[in-house]
Amino acid sequence: MISSSIPAIEGRAPSQPQPQSDSRLRNSYSPDIGNSNTSKPKSIGSRSTKQPGIDTRVEDEVENVNLRQDDFPDSHFTGFSDAQERRIRRKVDFRLCTIAGILCSLNLLDSNVLSSAAVTSMLSDLGLDQGNRFSVSIFIFTVASIIFQLPSTIAVRTFGPRIWFSLVTFSFGIITLSTGFVKDWKQMIVLRVLLGATTSSIYPGLSYLISCWYPRREQQVRFAFMQSGEVIILATGSLVNYGLQQRNGGAGLEGWRWMFIVQGLCTCVLGIATYWWIVDFPENSHKSFWFLTPEEADIASRRIEKDRGDLIAQKLSLRAVVVHAKDFKIWVFACLFFMQNVVSTALAYFVPIILENGLGYSPNQAIILSAPPYYYAVVPVILSSLVADRFRIRGPIITFNALCMITGFAILGFAENSRARYFGVFLATGAYVANWAALTAYQANNVVGQWKRVFTAAVCTMFNGAGGIAGSYIVRNVEAPRYTTAVWVSIGSHILMISLVGTLTIYFYFRNNRAARTNGAVERTAGFRYTY
Repeated sequence: MISSSIPAIEGRAPSQPQPQSDSRLRNSYSPDIGNSNTSKPKSIGSRSTKQPGIDTRVEDEVENVNLRQDDFPDSHFTGFSDAQERRIRRKVDFRLCTIAGILCSLNLLDSNVLSSAAVTSMLSDLGLDQGNRFSVSIFIFTVASIIFQLPSTIAVRTFGPRIWFSLVTFSFGIITLSTGFVKDWKQMIVLRVLLGATTSSIYPGLSYLISCWYPRREQQVRFAFMQSGEVIILATGSLVNYGLQQRNGGAGLEGWRWMFIVQGLCTCVLGIATYWWIVDFPENSHKSFWFLTPEEADIASRRIEKDRGDLIAQKLSLRAVVVHAKDFKIWVFACLFFMQNVVSTALAYFVPIILENGLGYSPNQAIILSAPPYYYAVVPVILSSLVADRFRIRGPIITFNALCMITGFAILGFAENSRARYFGVFLATGAYVANWAALTAYQANNVVGQWKRVFTAAVCTMFNGAGGIAGSYIVRNVEAPRYTTAVWVSIGSHILMISLVGTLTIYFYFRNNRAARTNGAVERTAGFRYTY
């Protein structure tokens, strides 16, 4: 088992000799925290020469070991009980995972409103039914999101989660509200560009923030909590959209306009609440409103430092961020997200259309029937994540979900019975939602360093957005009711996903074994091991 001593600076051995890890272990984590009777060291980051969150050393030093051994009189000190750790986890779960799920739902709620409105009079009212204008409205949103992905994720660390997420959420609400009053497709396109820019940091920023608060062994369940909140709100939004469609003509407005107006107003209120609800980074938790005590904040920081030694961010510079582009595995993670979102975008935007044109339901029935698959998705995402964190595995879970995805799309595409095809929608939706949590944990567990986490989260979400562009074009109405292109692209992309995960698994296995044999470092961090 790996020693619990604090990671050493690159090129140096740790201050205590570390025993060799058992090479048979699939993944190496630090041992669970125990108790100690040694005297309590000073708090993390308490040296007066440091400003919170800023490393004042030269940029060439390794980012993930900002805290030296002399910060800890006894590097083996733990000094807190399991009960304290559980209490802190509950507090962070309640304050962070709840708001993260709600905020992440904004991206899917947008696609949900747009897809629900697409089976009403919106397309003809705005001229979006001509040519490929509707697909362009989806495409342009994604392009804007991709362009702003990296700078907006950096802004989360620079300005702090409370200020940044409240600002972008309120802006999202104003733009969505304005969409309810557009007169033609050109105005819609302009607002879609602005909407893409404002939402670009929400998913990568929140996944980055969650990864900063939890040790690797706890992360997938927390990403599952975030995804569960997201899909529950999305499913409920479908039912709300059905009710709002019944107000068609109310106050002289079409039903689809009420969908955008109501969501926009609710989002503006949420943006204001976010400033007090969401929490800051662990080392700045004292800035959060009514959150942790100083002792709890210190314990929370120590949990992260003990797990991977990257609590404090290196001073921001362009080099500190883009240097990580040289790491090939980040691009493999990004490709996995691309393949994931090809399918999820197709389902999110077009499930009501598939239900109406492909399965023969009425527009109102299509809106209602698009909700249950998302409620069901909570079950596989929570169960698969519990298994993943319990056994500390990632690749097998991703592979299982991908196989379920392939099965669901095969049923959707090739079954004759409409009810069987609707079951395929359930299976595919549950699988792709479960894999969001699994893939996010996969990338977050296997990088070390604050700016590397920022870069990885942003790049993965950029490729995720590119997959969204592809996904917006694979469901073609001329192929109704079979949607052959969507079915085969979805199946093929997930076969490729399984292949890439298998390749990474082999790479991680041999890198961990080599580090165990030589007592070497992985990710330039002593004691760190890849999780697969």
